[in-house]
Amino acid sequence: MQTLLIITNLPDRAAAEQLARMLVHRRQAACVNILPSISSTYRWQGEIETAEETPLWIKTADDRYFEVEATIREFHPYQTPEIISLPVGRGLPDYINWVLAETRHA
Repeated sequence: MQTLLIITNLPDRAAAEQLARMLVHRRQAACVNILPSISSTYRWQGEIETAEETPLWIKTADDRYFEVEATIREFHPYQTPEIISLPVGRGLPDYINWVLAETRHA
């Protein structure tokens, strides 16, 4: 089984905290890091936009990806939220095993 790092951005810290708690509560993530606010510039519906956002780094098992995606979509206020999944190629075995154990169904 592989570990994933899933990245998303929320419009504010309160929304980020709510999503982080829900992902851990549902055992869809072992850990969620809420990073400091960032400024994002992007094109949306033909216009260049700039927004302050709060990034999340979500650590999970690869077999939980679709559940994590569904929860992000459920709690995310954006029409098209950023959801990027990166495989974790290597990591401290004890940490990787902890992530996998914490994301097993209770």
